[in-house]
Amino acid sequence: MPHLLHIDSSIRGEQSVSRRLTARAAASWRAAHPGGTVTYRNFGTEPLPHLDEAGAQARLLPADQHTPEQRRSWALTEELVAEVKRADTVLLGLPLYNYGAPSSVKTWVDLLIAPGLSYDPATGAGLLGDRELIVLASRGGGYGAGTPREGWDHAEPWLPHGLSQTGMRPRFIAAELTLAPVVPAMAELVSLHQESLAAAERAIDELWVSAGAAA
Repeated sequence: MPHLLHIDSSIRGEQSVSRRLTARAAASWRAAHPGGTVTYRNFGTEPLPHLDEAGAQARLLPADQHTPEQRRSWALTEELVAEVKRADTVLLGLPLYNYGAPSSVKTWVDLLIAPGLSYDPATGAGLLGDRELIVLASRGGGYGAGTPREGWDHAEPWLPHGLSQTGMRPRFIAAELTLAPVVPAMAELVSLHQESLAAAERAIDELWVSAGAAA
């Protein structure tokens, strides 16, 4: 039975554009996979604990030598990796905060990187690569070629590197200039935002067209 892991990370609640995009993608996935199941996490309301010293040591020691703190951290990593392994598709909402990924997403990636669970320590081969990872990104400004802040988006370039040990390769769909409708100084950019959002929505709607037709 197909399974979807749907993760949001925005802290903007119902105003979030990334949540709007992931909700649209999740609905499209369900339509294309009747009977499929979904696991949902919202890092904006229920953030994961940061990887700490106990968690780092848990990755270096055999399980039978773990302290209670190390055991709890390792158990969380096992849970998160198992969620990914159950999924045929992972949807990740990725808003841009202060030119980088939300700290909650960085924490998720840090916790996922675990020898024997997400990668083979002997060969370095990733163990999570046989699934689809769709990243729905939102950016308050514009960071494309030729813009004043070209290269200031450090979230999209980082994520493939951060997940590289796991074997997962993200596909990005992004909406830009999301602050234009609410920031008066950006009013002249509203039409560009609308175009970017519409293009992202079209790309989402096309993701599983062939899967739906086959079903």
